[in-house]
Amino acid sequence: MSNLSNQQCEACHVDAPKVTDEELQTFMSQLPDWVPEVRDGVMMLERVYKFKNYKLAWEFANKVSTLAEEEFHHPAILLEWGKVTITWWTHAIRGLHKNDFICAAKTDALL
Repeated sequence: MSNLSNQQCEACHVDAPKVTDEELQTFMSQLPDWVPEVRDGVMMLERVYKFKNYKLAWEFANKVSTLAEEEFHHPAILLEWGKVTITWWTHAIRGLHKNDFICAAKTDALL
């Protein structure tokens, strides 16, 4: 499997397949700092990034926003003093798609 951060998101529709348990395990092995979370019955991928101050956190959140627009795939972004929490999931399928892992890897590459 090629590096996730070198791949592009694909258009995702309501009938797109969610990642399988095997795919989840494979993708998670490539993203050790991310955690799968289930909220309201929806599996999501989350990571907390820590920074020395608010300005650095804000700059990172802006980079993630730019990435989201480029990939046309948008996460939840929680900006706090010295901390940014990014949560990826695919709204159309109410769960995780390969796109979420691609974007997580690309988010890590922004550091």
